[in-house]
Amino acid sequence: MTLPTERTHLFDPPAEYKRLRETDPMTRLSFPDGTLGWLATRQEDVRAVLSDPRFSTYLARHSSPVRATPPEERGELPPGTFTSLDGPEHAHYRRMLTGLFTVRRMRQLTPRIEEITKGRLDAMEQAGENVDLVKEFAHPVAALVICELLGVSYDDREYLQEVSEVIMSAELPTTEIAVVAGGLYSYLLDVVRAKSAQPADDIISGLVTGDNGLTDEEVVGMAVLLLLAGYDATANMLGLGTLALLLNPDQLEPLRGDDQAAQDNLVEELLRYLTTVHLGTIRGAKEDLELGGKLVRKGEIVVGALAAANRDPRYYTDPDRLDVTRERPSHLAFGHGPHLCLGQQLARLVLRVGYRELFRRFPDLRLAVSPESVKTLDDRVMYGVYALPVSWSKQPVPAGAAGE
Repeated sequence: MTLPTERTHLFDPPAEYKRLRETDPMTRLSFPDGTLGWLATRQEDVRAVLSDPRFSTYLARHSSPVRATPPEERGELPPGTFTSLDGPEHAHYRRMLTGLFTVRRMRQLTPRIEEITKGRLDAMEQAGENVDLVKEFAHPVAALVICELLGVSYDDREYLQEVSEVIMSAELPTTEIAVVAGGLYSYLLDVVRAKSAQPADDIISGLVTGDNGLTDEEVVGMAVLLLLAGYDATANMLGLGTLALLLNPDQLEPLRGDDQAAQDNLVEELLRYLTTVHLGTIRGAKEDLELGGKLVRKGEIVVGALAAANRDPRYYTDPDRLDVTRERPSHLAFGHGPHLCLGQQLARLVLRVGYRELFRRFPDLRLAVSPESVKTLDDRVMYGVYALPVSWSKQPVPAGAAGE
């Protein structure tokens, strides 16, 4: 079989995942290049794929369940592309960034992220009572935060958004993606060299001036990963999460009060329920091994279906229901194991502040089109919505009427 991608509901993963999870949780998967691999759909197996050192990200670097990369385009990894490395090589790069994304560091960033969020809400309010929330809020907030942290000019946000849309495409030809990626590398190399000459208080400056022996090219490779992941994933979750809340207004209660724990729980449940990394994560077997009762041969590729794992009834009661009061769920939206998303604490902070301030500013926020007309990002690595037309009333909202 090929990777299931057809959805019948805005927020639910393909229905085929549910069947496979119960009847054939480790099933043979045909890749576009003609090779055979595996699809894991149970959370237990997906966690094993992501944490077992016998699985390699490097061996899977040219593999995709939705697109074939011609042999002539399978070059070596650009320097600094640490997310596709294993073991000590991966840890070497990751250690340089870990301290920048701690819970303590995120607490220090909270006031600035609140300022950014409220500034965009001011602009959104001035734009009128009917706007595209993705364009006016989700993209700008995500771009402002990651650009400021990295030290990239926010004035270049339109270019960065265009680049992200191409590189994160699951359907465009690899040659077209390579050209655009090359342009981004050149752009960031100029930024890195400028920071070397005149450093500031940002991540790129810290990398180029630190005593770590990194080349400019390695810093660029690391910055590309941080930029794309920090921007695209956060923007998509802000848009898609808002849509989920608008269509489930009974779940908005935590955003109306000041209980941060309840708001954190809301974010975790949205991350689990939506799982924007909808095409799964990929690993290659370094040796023959058994997984989910099946023999995986050395060199075979396994796709861990995060969206299926996050709806596994063995781990969650009524998993297909959005329940923001669910006891804080452990989920795989940020991955698992040594490659657990480095920026997960930043993403959580931006989402909590974003959802909270959005619904406080516009308590009667509502979808301005039918849910059926909302176009989803099925053709991207990250699931989300292309646009989200919303409206609100400038008249005062009666107490208790928000979200009704």
